[in-house]
Amino acid sequence: MYADLSLWPLWLIIVLFVCAAVVIGWFGVQMTVVARDLAHASGLGEAVMGALFIGAATSLSGITTSVVAASGGFPELAISNALGGIAAQTTFLAIADIVYRRANLEHAAASAENLFMTGFLITLLSIHLLGVAIPEFQVFSIHPASLLILVAYIFGIRLLAQTHDTPMWLPKRTSDTNTEQQSQPGKLRRGLPVMWLKFSGYALVVGAAGWSLAQLAVPLAANTGLSQGIVGGVFTAVTTSIPELVVAISAVRLGALNLAVGDIIGGNAFDTLFIAASDVAYSEGSIYSAFSQAEVFWLANALLMAGVLLLGLIYRERHGPANIGVESLLILLLYVAGLITLSVAV
Repeated sequence: MYADLSLWPLWLIIVLFVCAAVVIGWFGVQMTVVARDLAHASGLGEAVMGALFIGAATSLSGITTSVVAASGGFPELAISNALGGIAAQTTFLAIADIVYRRANLEHAAASAENLFMTGFLITLLSIHLLGVAIPEFQVFSIHPASLLILVAYIFGIRLLAQTHDTPMWLPKRTSDTNTEQQSQPGKLRRGLPVMWLKFSGYALVVGAAGWSLAQLAVPLAANTGLSQGIVGGVFTAVTTSIPELVVAISAVRLGALNLAVGDIIGGNAFDTLFIAASDVAYSEGSIYSAFSQAEVFWLANALLMAGVLLLGLIYRERHGPANIGVESLLILLLYVAGLITLSVAV
């Protein structure tokens, strides 16, 4: 697929890239509106809806890209696409913080679910770190960490649902704390089956458009002579993460702040499964043995950014400088510094 597209005229690739981005923008907004309505009508709540359903839906393009890359013999591209996507999406949360003018987003969107999901994300990334430490340990060419992370993800989602139903921690309410009742729409004219059908349709369109972006990003980057780690960690990671950015900003503008934060953190948690899926698709042994310096760097930086986000959610700075929380500013700096470091040292 990549080789065929590389033969296309550059102007055509750019036009198709822009068209796919426009499709994601429009359908992403529609999906966000339906998801907000579903969160309230179904009783799932915005954080769970964002973390589980939107996070998975907007990640369809990314997991497809990683699996196709791994099966095609490009393991570094598959890994860096996953880990670079997590770093990029965490940065998108900082952008959403800038868009929300009333207060620091991490203060306003405080919830037990978002705290849980951020800690959960750090746990899943740490499992990958264990896999990197013992890369040759495998069973039938699959690393045990790949199975462990799948089991951990399923168990964690179950705990997330329990945290929503019976939270043991509650944030201190302030005048800037957003509640789901504030973003609750008026009387819904559609039933649950219709809303689920519309959400599924929008999600499929967004996923397909995101996958198209990933395919177009590779030939766009191919002429630069960059490594798989840079192409995957920057070009495909950012392009396949555009749906998360659109949904996060749309949710913030709708006032569904927990949906915005849940979308990013939940999408990141789902993205950790990319490496497990790529491990199964990779035919030359454990994919952890293919980690290069660039992929290890992306993993470490993603862990650091998630840690900063968790601290921000706990500390809950109310009003940061220049309408951005200190943790969001640090996340932006970490991502930019990471890009510079990779371009110079890796």
